Amino acid sequence: MSTKVKGKEPTVKELTIKELKTLIRETVQETLQDIFGDPDEGLELKEEVKAELRQSLAEFERGERGIPAEELAKELGLKL
Repeated sequence: MSTKVKGKEPTVKELTIKELKTLIRETVQETLQDIFGDPDEGLELKEEVKAELRQSLAEFERGERGIPAEELAKELGLKL
């Protein structure tokens, strides 16, 4: 925001339409990032996790499947 009054932040009534739209756009972007952002972004997977994922993918590619969700839910007493 370029509108400043002697070192203090401007009020909404002091903003131009363009500045207000920018403020709204930035606020919406920040909020969406907070809600949908990846909290693990930039973190590395442990080697054992990578190995488990590779094994799971290889099993899937061979046609092996895990327990169907419905069966697992029934075993755990959950309703789908």
